[in-house]
Amino acid sequence: MSQEKNIESRRRFLKMAAGTAAAAAVVGGLPRFARAADLPHVTETDPTAKALGYVEDASKTTDAKHKAGDDCANCQFYTGGPTGYGPCQLFPGKSVNAKGWCVSHAPKKA
Repeated sequence: MSQEKNIESRRRFLKMAAGTAAAAAVVGGLPRFARAADLPHVTETDPTAKALGYVEDASKTTDAKHKAGDDCANCQFYTGGPTGYGPCQLFPGKSVNAKGWCVSHAPKKA
């Protein structure tokens, strides 16, 4: 009987541990989504933005490397939505305009 109690205790412990781990993973993921909207926007005067030739509106760039239709929304480094602002891997901790553009633009792979 003692052995049966030990087995049952272990099962209960493992179930609780698995449930706790799953809950922690879900809760740990929530702040990332909440913070994405709160990221400060990159400005054209930001040193990294200047180095990359970032502009808030791709249609207003005069850079010869810009191709019609290229903007942050269709760049592989951008993880935001098709409009508004979203995170960009080139500007850690900041968000860029979906309509923006920089010289590091790389089209998303289909």
